[in-house]
Amino acid sequence: MLTKQAIVETLIECGAQTAFTLPGLGITWTLDEFHKRRKDIRVVLTRSEQIASVMAQVTGRLTGRPGLFMGQGPFASTTGAFGILEAHFAGSPMVVLTETSDYDGFGQYGVYQTMTGDYGGADIRQMLGSITKYCTYATEPQDAVYGIQMAFKHAALPRKGPAAVILKTPIIRREMPEAPRARIFPSAGYFAHAPARPDASAMARLGDLLDAARFPVIVAGNGVAAAGAGAKLARLAEASGAAVATSYNAKGVVAEDRPYSVGMLGTWGMACANRALEAADCVIVLGASLGPDYLRFRDAKLIRPGEQKLAQVDVDPRNAAWVYPMDLAVQGDCGDAIDQLLARAWDPARAAVRRGKVAEVQKATDYGIVARHTAAPGSVSLSDVVQAFDRFLTPGDLLTLDAGSNRIWATSQLRVRTPGQLIVPGGIGGMGWGAPAAAAAKLVHPEKRVTCLAGDGGFMMTLPVLATCVQNDLPLVVVVANNSGLGMVRDNLKASRIAVDFAEIDFARIAEGLGCKGMRVNAPGQLGDALEEAHRSGAPCVIDAKVDPESSHVPVSHY
Repeated sequence: MLTKQAIVETLIECGAQTAFTLPGLGITWTLDEFHKRRKDIRVVLTRSEQIASVMAQVTGRLTGRPGLFMGQGPFASTTGAFGILEAHFAGSPMVVLTETSDYDGFGQYGVYQTMTGDYGGADIRQMLGSITKYCTYATEPQDAVYGIQMAFKHAALPRKGPAAVILKTPIIRREMPEAPRARIFPSAGYFAHAPARPDASAMARLGDLLDAARFPVIVAGNGVAAAGAGAKLARLAEASGAAVATSYNAKGVVAEDRPYSVGMLGTWGMACANRALEAADCVIVLGASLGPDYLRFRDAKLIRPGEQKLAQVDVDPRNAAWVYPMDLAVQGDCGDAIDQLLARAWDPARAAVRRGKVAEVQKATDYGIVARHTAAPGSVSLSDVVQAFDRFLTPGDLLTLDAGSNRIWATSQLRVRTPGQLIVPGGIGGMGWGAPAAAAAKLVHPEKRVTCLAGDGGFMMTLPVLATCVQNDLPLVVVVANNSGLGMVRDNLKASRIAVDFAEIDFARIAEGLGCKGMRVNAPGQLGDALEEAHRSGAPCVIDAKVDPESSHVPVSHY
């Protein structure tokens, strides 16, 4: 058996079902083995390593199993670092398979593309090691097999994240040794894992804190979403009367139109959530990091150690009481913790009083009312875009966001009524993520209508994913909020419009040239009908929505 055959067999044994790639050198050498096993593992050819890495990251996020990204060393570790970084910061399970590009051992001889770390080259292990949970360099055939096994193990264990296997290029075509001293064993035994359960006495104390509170707020984070515990959390909120606010990554983990929901926290979140947290006398944090992005960069009014009772549950003990000191920190899966809280008896009368307080905050902050902005003739505002999505989205829809002012409008104004419907770049939050994320979402959930909302700046970065959608029959819809510029940066600069304006582009025509359907929208009432028509078409479609450049995010970034 050649090493490349053992690699493919091990990937299948570890549960990989799809590999996303733009192949080069050593990865190219493996393709014949993937072809032989094409009934067991699918190879999706993309147009860039950035697109491939995002699709792998989102696949891991949606399935809970590591998504597989493959690419040639110099490019997997640079262009492909976009999706790896997102997985690293967002805790998405992902495996990266790459190589050192030293051809047949020429890494020290006048380097070309060499990533071995030798003189004149680059050190791919150092590069990937800084943005992954686990990174190994396989210099022997059996190291490649064991490294893949360990990568899948590390990627899937709490806290989930990316793991990388770097192959010394010549070993890919080398024969596996028949009797290596370092023996290879079946993969399954390496994945044996009994998760730690939350300590019962600590959870009893947590329940007492929640029970005694006047106005408790539960801050739900990515840990709740990763545990699939949104429905349990909803039942806990119903029973206890606690308000539920979310981090950015967890927006929509519970339906945002429920009496207990106050929406997403943060500068680019909802005023209702921020006000509720300020009013809380007890804050229970479930699987959320309490990072600066959704606490208004440590606004002193929101989290107040010593004044509020603070408790935090996280699957990784390093993450509890990480950013703020806690009265109680509990290690465990959020789903298990919620189960223990649900086992308590909650006073219906006290729950009703708490719901009344939530209703007061909702009313005071106009929760659920989309801010209005009138667009110039021949264009639409971002308010119009959000209102169209508010009317359009059903339980059968998934929506991915990108970056920029369009995302701020969506996170601060759009109430997600179907838990799990919203998919956001919550790690590095970079431009260009939304469209590849939508393609991955359609692969994972072909039964869903999948739509991406992106700005013209972000969409232009990964526009070639449309070709991947055509090639793989992925009928998704991209709505381009086209304001011919970097809207968020433009807003932040105010009167100084420096390096923020782009030349006008007709994305509908570009889409048609790539084999997709293209549509244009330039009036407020057109977008809803365009969305319906685009999804009925059964083809990948781009809706170019002409957005008024004056449609700023500033009025909705309020407290």
